[in-house]
Amino acid sequence: MNVTEAIIERRSIKAYDPHHKMTEQEIAKLMSLAMLSPTAFNIQHWRFVVVTNPVLRQQIRAVSWNQAQVEEASLLIVLTADLKAWAKQPQRYWANAPQPVQDFMVPAITNYYEGDDRAQRDEAMRSCGMAATTIMLAAKEMGYDTCPMDGFDFDAVGKLLNLPEDHTPTMFVVVGKALEPARPRAGQLHMDEVVIYNKFK
Repeated sequence: MNVTEAIIERRSIKAYDPHHKMTEQEIAKLMSLAMLSPTAFNIQHWRFVVVTNPVLRQQIRAVSWNQAQVEEASLLIVLTADLKAWAKQPQRYWANAPQPVQDFMVPAITNYYEGDDRAQRDEAMRSCGMAATTIMLAAKEMGYDTCPMDGFDFDAVGKLLNLPEDHTPTMFVVVGKALEPARPRAGQLHMDEVVIYNKFK
């Protein structure tokens, strides 16, 4: 399957085969591809919480509007972000770059994020969104269906996952085998409405 096919065929699936299990090798492949997703300054501040414990899956479902796919999909990935990753040994993110690049980029990270909580949070959401897309397209190529989700109690999920104070949940992606096909697309806006050249009129 090529990228175009994966984009066209990826749909948000709600009903999954609760008996299907992904192999450890499949999960490792999927997460290794997720880790190739882009992040600003290469700070890689996404943290992928792969929830495999059945009891924890039930608890998360209870604070996610009781949505069945949270528990019944083969895999529940909670995308979280370390909001302070920029300050945690930032030289790690450029360790393999030439020294002049390191000398420029490492201080630039601090200059950009320090004291700007909005930039820290906004960047986390952007980066996790890109990672979620990578997961969904990679999963489709692997023969799986997915659903991105934000219908959950963020604080409750954070407590259930024992998230550090400087981390935040951003979204879920569930992965599994669909029990039924996606419904027809509900209604796509016309390209003229959503693609703007140069500036709004």
